[in-house]
Amino acid sequence: MRAAVRSLADEAIRRACGFAGLAIGTTMLALSFDVLLALRSAAGMTAILCLAQVFLAWRAPRSNMRRSELWAMLPGTPGDGARALPREEAQALLAGVLRERLLWHAERVGLLAMAFWGLALLVWLGRVVGG
Repeated sequence: MRAAVRSLADEAIRRACGFAGLAIGTTMLALSFDVLLALRSAAGMTAILCLAQVFLAWRAPRSNMRRSELWAMLPGTPGDGARALPREEAQALLAGVLRERLLWHAERVGLLAMAFWGLALLVWLGRVVGG
């Protein structure tokens, strides 16, 4: 059951990251007249996304999982699978899995933000050295 919940949590998080990535990519495209500005903007927005995921992971154990997207994505009727668990067990299972997966995704998004910062540094150095 944990593997199924983990898969659903990944799906929900990746959907949200996809929409955030679309916003970041669109902003980069709008700022493409200045590559350094586009990369710095992408790095900042990606870092904000990482911090948002860390905040949501911190908040997950305190949130009512029965009002979350993850709960709505659970298959079956109220008497099946994770929905059949007692309230405390379902809360612990869903919050634990959601926290784990949010932190995993936040780590990857943080690495992407560092890559954007690195690229921005290289472009800046190219402008300074190239003159």
